[in-house]
Amino acid sequence: MKKLLILGAGTAGTMMLNKLYNELEREEWEITIVDQFKTHYYQPGFLFIPFGIYSKQDVIKPKYDFFPPGANVIFSPIDKIVGEENKVYLEGGKVLNYDFLIIATGTQTRPGETEGLKDKLWYKDIFDFYTVEGAMALHQRFKDFEGGDLVMCIPEVPYKCPVAPLEFVFLADAYFTGKGIRDKVNIKFVTLMSGVFTKPVATKVLGGIMEEKNIEVISDFYLSHIDNENKKIFSYDEREVSFDILTIVPVNMGSEMVARSGMGDDMNFVKTDKYTLQSEQFENIFVIGDAANFPTSKAGSVAHFAGEILFENILSAMEGRPLQAKFDGHANCYIETGFGKGALIDFNYDTEPLPGTFPLPGIGPFGLLKNTKMNHYGKVMFRWIYWHILLKGKELPIEADMSMAGKKRV
Repeated sequence: MKKLLILGAGTAGTMMLNKLYNELEREEWEITIVDQFKTHYYQPGFLFIPFGIYSKQDVIKPKYDFFPPGANVIFSPIDKIVGEENKVYLEGGKVLNYDFLIIATGTQTRPGETEGLKDKLWYKDIFDFYTVEGAMALHQRFKDFEGGDLVMCIPEVPYKCPVAPLEFVFLADAYFTGKGIRDKVNIKFVTLMSGVFTKPVATKVLGGIMEEKNIEVISDFYLSHIDNENKKIFSYDEREVSFDILTIVPVNMGSEMVARSGMGDDMNFVKTDKYTLQSEQFENIFVIGDAANFPTSKAGSVAHFAGEILFENILSAMEGRPLQAKFDGHANCYIETGFGKGALIDFNYDTEPLPGTFPLPGIGPFGLLKNTKMNHYGKVMFRWIYWHILLKGKELPIEADMSMAGKKRV
């Protein structure tokens, strides 16, 4: 019997398990998925916990809820992949053989990579919201915050969900307005980028929303270290920003297993063909989601669109056919802007976010690079879509390839 092995049971791995389990013949293929943890987190929901919009229970479910009945599941840390031998070694020495392998081990936060981050103020006045623990600790801190400098800092790229820091400061503006102390809270958006986003058209629109909300943008700030004693962050060019509460995106890196396997770049992301999603080193290994090093957003929408391409290509590889499906880097992100409104961006490797309507030209109902209530509803609806459609590998009425229909070139 042939063996398909999937490493990682997060968004991308679970989605691919469901897609391929329903396609491959049980008599011919044995499918196994391996993950270290038994709890599935709806990571886009972490953003809402500090503001009391979601609770911990809103963002967690057992992973078993999303595995197809009869799937072979192993909960174990992974030691390494030996691609030359078609073997995966688990912690403790157990060896799994495979004919085809999908790597979906994602990305993890590495707060220890930044000097002074995990010091005496960690989870007291310095927080991340990229873990459920950090988000919950920040929620408690916000309860008794009476004003001062609230700093959101992006020290390194890439990182999961690139629009989340934008959403954080927008929601903070609404939250402290609701508490009646917005005039006492100085919100600062500190980023190593030259603007609030990586692309110029979106940067202009989103930067305009920042200005409307009186959020100070401090750009080209390459974080050197954090001074816990004086509550300041410093850049390599010796600029400094004071904080009362610091919220930060910790450095994101791929799994250490990838490094031990000799398959990663300097950030432990798997070297992957950005079009076919095939490993650059081994023809029978494919990569999906945040684990890959291809140059697009590390976001759930990317995993979904790339999953359609991977599904076609791995079936082609199993049957000895050429890999004809090509991933165009399609990403689609709702951006919560506060006060019941949101924005939306849709882009790929070659085309930056543009204004227009989505998904239907001239109709929408969602507006690209527009701040509307309908876009907010799209963000809210996504949690249900995630649990009930996306994870289960079901089809969504949006093509994997980005369409220019409804978009206006600027």
